[in-house]
Amino acid sequence: MTGRHRDGQPYSLVYRRLWDGPARAEAERLNQVWANWAVLYSLSKRSFYAMATWDSPQPVIVEDATSEGLEERMQEAETLRFVASSPVRRGRRGRSFPKGPRERDGRAA
Repeated sequence: MTGRHRDGQPYSLVYRRLWDGPARAEAERLNQVWANWAVLYSLSKRSFYAMATWDSPQPVIVEDATSEGLEERMQEAETLRFVASSPVRRGRRGRSFPKGPRERDGRAA
């Protein structure tokens, strides 16, 4: 039997390869910049993922192949979060629309 894993062979250092180093570094940067998100990079799918850390009835997870695309999806998800949570009032003809900024503070427009 031959090879470095044979009994009695001395220990040898093996080069440790860092797969997709720049992408992993970019995921770490995004993780630090976006406080309400946990960002990671999947080596197996070669994609960026972000999971929202705010309370919501369902998990909010976005994915994109690029870090720029992921940031756009994160912004879209945050926008949808704020639109969905804004209070709604009824106008003429029974249509609903979000309250204006002055009405949210308790002051009439």
